[in-house]
Amino acid sequence: MTIAVVITGSHWETKMVYDLLIRNANVLDGSGAPHFRADVAIQGERICAIGEMPYAKANTIIDAQEYYLAPGFIDVHTHDDTNVIRTPDMQPKLTQGVTTVVVGNCGISASPVTLAHDVPDPMNLLGNAEDFRYPTFADYAQAVDTAQPSINVAALMGHTSLRSQVMDSFDRPANSAEISTMEALLRQALDEGALGLSSGLAYRNAIHAPTTEMAPLVAIVGEAGGVYTTHLRDEFAGLLDAMDEAFNTAREGKVPLVISHLKCAGAGNWGGAVQALSKLEAATQHQHAHCDCYPYTAGSSTLDLGQVTDEIEITITWSQPHPEQARRPLKDIATEWKMPLIDAARKLQPAGAVYHNMSEADMQQVLAHPLSMVGSDGLPNDPNPHPRLWGAFPRVLAHYSRDLNLMPLAEAVRKMTSLSAANFGLTDRGTIRIGAYADLTLFDLNTLEDTANYETPIAAAKGIELVVVNGKIAYHQGAITGQRSGRMLRRTERISHMTPSDQSKQEQTP
Repeated sequence: MTIAVVITGSHWETKMVYDLLIRNANVLDGSGAPHFRADVAIQGERICAIGEMPYAKANTIIDAQEYYLAPGFIDVHTHDDTNVIRTPDMQPKLTQGVTTVVVGNCGISASPVTLAHDVPDPMNLLGNAEDFRYPTFADYAQAVDTAQPSINVAALMGHTSLRSQVMDSFDRPANSAEISTMEALLRQALDEGALGLSSGLAYRNAIHAPTTEMAPLVAIVGEAGGVYTTHLRDEFAGLLDAMDEAFNTAREGKVPLVISHLKCAGAGNWGGAVQALSKLEAATQHQHAHCDCYPYTAGSSTLDLGQVTDEIEITITWSQPHPEQARRPLKDIATEWKMPLIDAARKLQPAGAVYHNMSEADMQQVLAHPLSMVGSDGLPNDPNPHPRLWGAFPRVLAHYSRDLNLMPLAEAVRKMTSLSAANFGLTDRGTIRIGAYADLTLFDLNTLEDTANYETPIAAAKGIELVVVNGKIAYHQGAITGQRSGRMLRRTERISHMTPSDQSKQEQTP
């Protein structure tokens, strides 16, 4: 956009009246570069000017008071698939500065799915059977656009969700006819704008899928220029082998890889972050690979019998047959029922749980690594959710960057913005520059705090002053404005699977 200016007296004065002008901000542009002082002007949905504009006029002017202005945070790992439609205000995300969510992670997505029976585990994390009513990705995308959530939405297709449409049981590999049908469903979704494919191979309804089932699906993603994300087959003792499986599948499929919530789970696996990160670094010499991470030492999902052990604390968050046992340690429930831990877990199913199964040192190493992005992995349909749903992004900025100096503030913001946008093909997002979409988050670093904890998990963060989505103010000084300007972000470009050195060689080839 060209801005006409005229000289008036001793200063430059713009003839344009901007829609929104944010003055006196410490701008973190998302690249990882240090902040700089500037005003940021917005016209329509995009940023149109950056710099000193003391005489500029706008319909709405916000004084940033020297707070930090960053690109809106991109939550690359969410399970908000049905919530962006059913609860479009998306308060847990807006209140921590998130302007875009990537849904469809861990092999579970709301489309392309219709269900006439009980929801398979872990698809029940997304809702009830009636919430799965989108037989194509296009149907889902239209439903998001109609709901017009307060934040942007981009979607992966879940491998387990594909299985649910073609298989009568999950305790076996898919046969060739079933794989062909899944390929057709996936190809259609990719053509309609889905980002790529996710898998959750650790879950009981996907663990029987061998590499021969995954490889043709991942190859289709590579052909379409999408991305493959995976909840590894094993995050415990078999972590390194599971990483190798993921690297091999992605490399052969010529697709960029994101390892979901990379962790060293289980007390016997603590201290393994150095080796896991070394393996990730080695893989990037031959392929495009990253990971995401949440800033907590506990995970949360459905109650998995394979994770039941007395070595760690396990807290039940919900139970369908025994709702009265929510918010209680599994050990206490088993003691009260006078039965072994595993039998108590079986009696509680289907249920949800929080697992305190990671070490702080391992988590910090993954979080600080240049190849990791930030993802909350929050579960919005859990009545007693893990605090990451409400606090992940402020926790990284305030606790780990400001208080512990684990990483520079600019680097923490990069992990939430430009790196995420690049890895998921979100064009013109994740950066503050002229021409980019005006997704912005203004925060006071001095007061920033994640207030959600395990005892009180539903609590808005402090210090998020302003959130702008597609040029509209969605959240301001603790209040949701009601201006819901989010939209479905359909993939419009190929996401490169090549390493930077491969790209450089290709560019140099005559």
